[in-house]
Amino acid sequence: MPLPSRRSVAVSTAMATLLVASLSGCSTDSPGGADGGKPTGSGTAKGATDTKPPTSKPDGGLGDVLVDGRRVTGSKPTGIAKVPFERTYTDGELYSAVTGYRAMMFGVAGLEGLAQEEIEAGKDLATTVDPAVQRAAFDGLRGQLGAAIALDAETGDIVALVSAPSFDPGSFSGNTFAEERVWKRLHEDDDKPMLNRPLLHTENPGSAAHAVVAAAALEKGLLASVDTPTRSPAVHVVPGSTAEFSGDPGRCADASLRTALRYSCANVFARIASDLGAEALASTAADFGFRQETLYTPLRVDESVWPDRPENATQLALTANGLFEVKATAVQMAMLMAAIGNGGNRPHPQLLVDPVEPESARRAVSRRTSDQLRSALGASVNTWVPSASVTWALSYTRTAAGRPLAVAVCFSSADDATERGARIAQRIAAADQG
Repeated sequence: MPLPSRRSVAVSTAMATLLVASLSGCSTDSPGGADGGKPTGSGTAKGATDTKPPTSKPDGGLGDVLVDGRRVTGSKPTGIAKVPFERTYTDGELYSAVTGYRAMMFGVAGLEGLAQEEIEAGKDLATTVDPAVQRAAFDGLRGQLGAAIALDAETGDIVALVSAPSFDPGSFSGNTFAEERVWKRLHEDDDKPMLNRPLLHTENPGSAAHAVVAAAALEKGLLASVDTPTRSPAVHVVPGSTAEFSGDPGRCADASLRTALRYSCANVFARIASDLGAEALASTAADFGFRQETLYTPLRVDESVWPDRPENATQLALTANGLFEVKATAVQMAMLMAAIGNGGNRPHPQLLVDPVEPESARRAVSRRTSDQLRSALGASVNTWVPSASVTWALSYTRTAAGRPLAVAVCFSSADDATERGARIAQRIAAADQG
């Protein structure tokens, strides 16, 4: 969005004093989940050349957020004793999902809020973000309503984190009436640009959730391999109901998991759900990260939902096809692809270098299952979910820089936009050149 005019407008001393106090608070409709998060740490960002972030600023200014060793925030003196520095941003729209905001009149959010004490002590925060990958994700989602995340499948480093539409936190960081109008306009926008969508917005994953059901079938011993034929008529009628789940009759009748994953055979996964039961599906989903109430990057991530006890067989079949109450964040779907690509180990997503409480990867499925799924899925999963009007594009690849990268993109689309989603995901992965 264009940078609003920032003509100087005087405010009364009383008003300034009142609003300065709000820096100790935070907004609930904010990027990065300012209402919760773990303590932050700082260190050297990837790609920085033999330098560590300074422990404090010699001029007494605010600490900064670093991307690949480069400061994407700054500060300038205000002349106000209680708030001596105003935050400035470089490429504010590009990094708002990463930085959050710090505003004289409206408080703090995101990393700016979680690391408020460190920042005010002049300490820097080094992030895991790669600027080229971030730019590719941002440009790919330009004009869309959606989210994108790129995750190092081995380390869990968040290489890109983008929410669209975005906002420029520098457009309301001061204390003018013009900036107050910007803030009001952002909060009244129906597209919710202040919402950090990769972390805090969930959607039905549709057939992108078939990988979870396939993993359950392999892990629980229902099927010997992804090439074992299933007992699935082209039209699966849910037991005890008239609900039907169908697939391409030429491909999906008694299809193997390899074929069913490729052609999104709803009949196959509804039948598997009937054979396995709700508990087996829910436990496998939980192993991949669903149903995790406390996930921090250190920014809080909303829980991705997978129902444990659908009320009837039809709801169970819908669940197996990523519908009904199944809801996922982009972070969750990136973790799913990362675990499949990482030998079955699910990495913990992390936005900061040298976190205070690093968390290691957790076993989601066996290496054999992950290898089978990688073989069947290939490099990508793309699906349009008409009932939710969203497109998902997931990928796993080893980039030109040698990094194992899991990418998840989700955006609103009234019509099938799977090809566009696939191009965005490919563009993000291709941007990692080391």
